Amino acid sequence: MGHGGGGALSAELIEQVFVPAYGNALLAGMTDAAVLQLGGARLALSTDSYVVRPLFFPGGCLGDLAVNGTVNDLAMSGARPAYLSAAFVLEEGVELAVVERVARAMGAAAETAGVTIATGDTKVVESGYGDGVYVTTAGIGLVPERVDIRPQRARPGDAVIVSGPIGLHGVAVLSVREGLEFGVEIASDTAPLADLVATMLDVTPDIHVLRDPTRGGLGASLNEIARASGTGVRLTERAVPVPDEVANACGFLGLDPLYVANEGRLVAFVPPGEADAVLAAMRSHPQGAGATRIGECVAEHPGMVVVATGLGGTRVVDLPLGEQLPRIC
Repeated sequence: MGHGGGGALSAELIEQVFVPAYGNALLAGMTDAAVLQLGGARLALSTDSYVVRPLFFPGGCLGDLAVNGTVNDLAMSGARPAYLSAAFVLEEGVELAVVERVARAMGAAAETAGVTIATGDTKVVESGYGDGVYVTTAGIGLVPERVDIRPQRARPGDAVIVSGPIGLHGVAVLSVREGLEFGVEIASDTAPLADLVATMLDVTPDIHVLRDPTRGGLGASLNEIARASGTGVRLTERAVPVPDEVANACGFLGLDPLYVANEGRLVAFVPPGEADAVLAAMRSHPQGAGATRIGECVAEHPGMVVVATGLGGTRVVDLPLGEQLPRIC
């Protein structure tokens, strides 16, 4: 299970198995969406599978994730998502009403995100060889000219900005899965982010890095960016927006909010001269109303992420070995 968690074991699996098998220059970028030149157009292409358990949770369901997750992976390259495919793997015995509910949620999410589900596939496996419903979506979108967003472009001095409170999705899924109550209902943050990204690019096309911190959370995403760019990242602990209910739940469960998955948040590395304007634009958008500057990219400790704690110390935020919460997307 650790190999699917978005941490060090996932990176090991990709680097030792898949990259040697498929190795090419496009894959070497190791981004969530590949940017391609085709027929004179710059296209972003992405694919992802969704195996969340349970299928339905506060704030969303498997269907929302399957659309929003791929839309967001495309948006993290600066693309305007346009078309998706959807492949269903159904377990024998799953109720058709459940499948319909997932499909309708996908349709509604696609309409909200402004994309079309244009093609798909369905397979059925024997009872006991699946878990109700699995969905794989792939998507394409157009990348505007002069936009070059990838983890290798992080530079010392860049402001590190997160679009809103973190940890909501992972805790929402866990609360339903384990039947836990934390005094208030914690809802997933699942949402499409392409329109927020377009708003940011209207301020400047020179955003260096975007990443949606899903599996492995903010901590894993920042480590991947630091290692890809050969720079360091320094965060201010008190600046990281962790809602009280997430902090309380994580304290009860022994989890670190920095490693808890999100499905409607992004982290951006923005040149220092553009940071204030980008932050203001993000806060003017519903999906970025809680945007906060949480740190900066630095030349020191390349490839590492550190946090300045409220007590005046510093701690290292390492790449997690696996996933604290499996099957959350």
